[in-house]
Amino acid sequence: PEVAACVAEHHPLIALIHHPLAFEFGLSEEQAALLKQSENEALRHASGVIANSPATARDLHRHYGVPFDRIDVVLPGTDRSVHQRERSQTTNDNHNVVRLLSVGSIIPRKGFHDLLAALAPLADLPWTLSIAGDTTRNVGAFEQLIGDITRFGFAGRVQVLGAVSDSKLDSLYTHADAFVLASLFEGYGMVYAEAMAYGLPIVATKGGAIPDTVPSEAGLLVSPGDISALTLALKTVIEDATYRARLSSGALRAAAQQPTWDQAAQQFAVALGRFTPA
Repeated sequence: PEVAACVAEHHPLIALIHHPLAFEFGLSEEQAALLKQSENEALRHASGVIANSPATARDLHRHYGVPFDRIDVVLPGTDRSVHQRERSQTTNDNHNVVRLLSVGSIIPRKGFHDLLAALAPLADLPWTLSIAGDTTRNVGAFEQLIGDITRFGFAGRVQVLGAVSDSKLDSLYTHADAFVLASLFEGYGMVYAEAMAYGLPIVATKGGAIPDTVPSEAGLLVSPGDISALTLALKTVIEDATYRARLSSGALRAAAQQPTWDQAAQQFAVALGRFTPA
């Protein structure tokens, strides 16, 4: 907030909010309160706010008192035309094992502890899981993930890849059969949008903005933390190839309604112009 106050004296200050820091999982009540106070003070110096989803805009208005007329929503973009072309090359692969993919930093909010627990009753089904994401953000969450892999006997079935290159991530999306991530909360959820752009069926939760991003035609959404419901959704997607294909088609249709990066950049420029003197 001190920097925001200083900058605002000389320049229009526009805040770009992915989701409020105070909403992060794993914080103590004191930490969350301090972050909310800091964010409130900083936002008071902002001429305008750009939120990455309607859900984040609603949270900023409800919990931080930012007037809606000071908020612009700009959805992140995807490179959907490239992904769809590449996805079409893999849709007719003949294989028995369903390749599940998760992408996200190993932190409590991403819900990997719930995902592994939900997969445990499905050990007899043919699936593998690849997890791509930074493993250094939260030591406790990473240790729990590795412990769960051992505890459930998933060694060799669940791969923790760490942070990967763009080309490796592209390959993972292209060759996966379904995207699964049990986030407890998302301010938008770019990985869900990216997965849909690749035509992947989604298994996720209803946490935060995820339902705004993933429509029912593209995936199965359950309540955050509902492991039994998550198990059932995973079982359905793993066992039913026809249903996966239907969700895949729905994902591509949903992705076609999302902005490209060029469109997102244009919307961002308009939002900047609204709060910048001519």
